[in-house]
Amino acid sequence: METLIYEKLDNKSVTCQICRHFCVIKDGKRGICGVRENRGGTLDSLVYPKLIASSVDPIEKKPIFHLKPGSSSYSIATVGCNFKCAFCQNADIAQMPKDHNGLIQGRDVFPELIVSQAVKAGCDSISYTYTEPTVFFELAFLTARLAKKQGLLNVFVTNGYMSAKALDMVSPYLDAANVDLKAFKDSFYKTHCKARLEPVKETIKKMKDMGILVELTTLLIPGLNDDEEDLTAMADYIANDLGPDTPWHISRFHPCYHMIDRPSTPVLSLEKAYRTGKAAGLRYVYIGNVLGQSSENTYCHSCNALLVKRYAYQVDCYLSPGGKCPNCGTAVYGIY
Repeated sequence: METLIYEKLDNKSVTCQICRHFCVIKDGKRGICGVRENRGGTLDSLVYPKLIASSVDPIEKKPIFHLKPGSSSYSIATVGCNFKCAFCQNADIAQMPKDHNGLIQGRDVFPELIVSQAVKAGCDSISYTYTEPTVFFELAFLTARLAKKQGLLNVFVTNGYMSAKALDMVSPYLDAANVDLKAFKDSFYKTHCKARLEPVKETIKKMKDMGILVELTTLLIPGLNDDEEDLTAMADYIANDLGPDTPWHISRFHPCYHMIDRPSTPVLSLEKAYRTGKAAGLRYVYIGNVLGQSSENTYCHSCNALLVKRYAYQVDCYLSPGGKCPNCGTAVYGIY
């Protein structure tokens, strides 16, 4: 399928404009993501409509905690990614083209079938996840448009590197996003992700300004992005630039992919980051990938009443209709 956002250049070259890499791609070559190929001056998606994964997941698995807690989300992905994270937790699909000489795998599943399967499964939303949805933007966009007509919500689980044009195009159909804020140093992004920090911050701010529900996730990696000064700066940025109601998920790292030289994140480090977020004034801070943490619960920021209790993916929701605290009536950030 011809991609939706690109420009033709001289000598059959093109500029892809789906993400902030803005790859200039010569005839016969692919972009950084490995799934967009210039064929005679036309930029084609190699992953439309080739799903590598589809599953009915708890919405909390994304993680999204402020959109219909306890509901199910139909989750889809293709192969490929525009980041090259050494700590990629889904490298088998995200890094498949890079690691296997351009290999593209998946089965043809068109948007109409994706939406019908989501409805049949009783899901309230469709999540574009497991890898970066920008790389399968055409499939995500066309599916999201159909899903909205069927009354489904749409969720991006994203690294935030999409272009402004891509975000503008999908925003009328995009209800929520969990954005990975991987670190608060540009050097981390350049070294470990082959990307930059500032475009991610710009995307997050633009999403918030558009009224999209935004939650953030930071995978805390020992010795790389867990410096107290950096975490304080990140928490202050979230609270002051994005707003104190922006949920922040602090997730535990486990050795994987090309980063097996480091231990799992100590729970004490996660708890310290949690306290940093709360000290900055953030209303909703969560610790992930640690079973049994009460810090996955949602509490009222006004009276501290328990609003949503979570254990693994077991969810008890005590919110009043419209997403309000049953004790004091305070409105809670989210879609309910």
